[in-house]
Amino acid sequence: MSASLARPRVGVWLIGARGSVATTVVTGCAAVTAGLHPATGMVTETPAFADSGLPALSDLVFGGHDTLDCPLPKRAETLTAGGVLPPGVATAVAAELAAADREIRPGGPVPGDTRTEAELIAAFADDIRDFTHRHALARTVVVNVASTEPAPQQPGAPLPAGTLYALAALRTGCSYVNFTPSAGLHHPVAAREAELSGLPHAGRDGKTGQTLLRAVLGPMFAQRALTVRAWSGTNLLGGGDGAALADPAAAAAKNAGKERVLADTLGTVPEGQVHIDDVPALGDWKTAWDHIAFDGFLGTRMVLQTIWQGCDSALAAPLVLDLARLTARAHERGLSGPLGALGFYFKDPVGSGPASLAEQYGELVRFGALLAGPDAAADAGPTPGSGVGEAG
Repeated sequence: MSASLARPRVGVWLIGARGSVATTVVTGCAAVTAGLHPATGMVTETPAFADSGLPALSDLVFGGHDTLDCPLPKRAETLTAGGVLPPGVATAVAAELAAADREIRPGGPVPGDTRTEAELIAAFADDIRDFTHRHALARTVVVNVASTEPAPQQPGAPLPAGTLYALAALRTGCSYVNFTPSAGLHHPVAAREAELSGLPHAGRDGKTGQTLLRAVLGPMFAQRALTVRAWSGTNLLGGGDGAALADPAAAAAKNAGKERVLADTLGTVPEGQVHIDDVPALGDWKTAWDHIAFDGFLGTRMVLQTIWQGCDSALAAPLVLDLARLTARAHERGLSGPLGALGFYFKDPVGSGPASLAEQYGELVRFGALLAGPDAAADAGPTPGSGVGEAG
């Protein structure tokens, strides 16, 4: 038996498994593994993490839940036509896409679904458990990459789908990553269960574009003692995320993370809002514009404007792969609770840690070194701001 086959394999169970991000994750992992493209954007493939003991990309096995029935190979064709995936790659990894698609199970709840919340959680958990056992996986990481859900508005309201999936992850003993602004384990019901489970988890809301830039610029203004008077922004985007964020409640959930970054780096939330506009013609591409009004010496008024044009799926996919590998390794090493050291990847991170991107990167590198140790759980305590080993 070869060394590759002898290594334990790790499952990556994607919620929203037929969406643009998930399709790009599966396609990208297969393409990088085959040597068709470099691992651009994957921090875990840089020298700082070479000795962290992370699962190899070739050892990841994909499955997931979705309410859509468009097969992954067909979805990859659509993304290729839209310029998200490079020509020829989806064809080259068609077998890997088909294999992942065979592991996608129906999600829910869907209109007319009569199952109770307990029955839905049990069904989702059975799917994850079956996937893990059939492939003889050492462990499985559940990653939510579905569309943004509105925040629960009142006590006693039905649990959002994202929280049902998160609870299913806990019931199967899986670590969990929430790459979306949806409640997930933040819901009070799930938060209590997460605390009792002792499982590692990370989130929420991946920091891919506009907020990534805010995490760099916010500390710059604070460190140079420049007073930010107003910080306004606009997002133009299409695709499934654009349609989901056309709902004001979903947009509010999304913007909460953007505001937190400014509050944490500037010490206050300046005037201004982020407006999100659904432009279906843009597909998976988006434009983010920021207008920053600030005061300089002697009250001189100045303005900084930024424009970020990018592809959400191509920005998110390498981060999802990073998070799946880091969280799986943390689980293997016996770490528990919120992984605050992974705040580098999120707008609204769980656990404790800094808000500045540079400081977050330093925490992430230290976390990578921690994972390389013989007993990460024993070493977790002294790591400042990591959030490792904390409960809840």
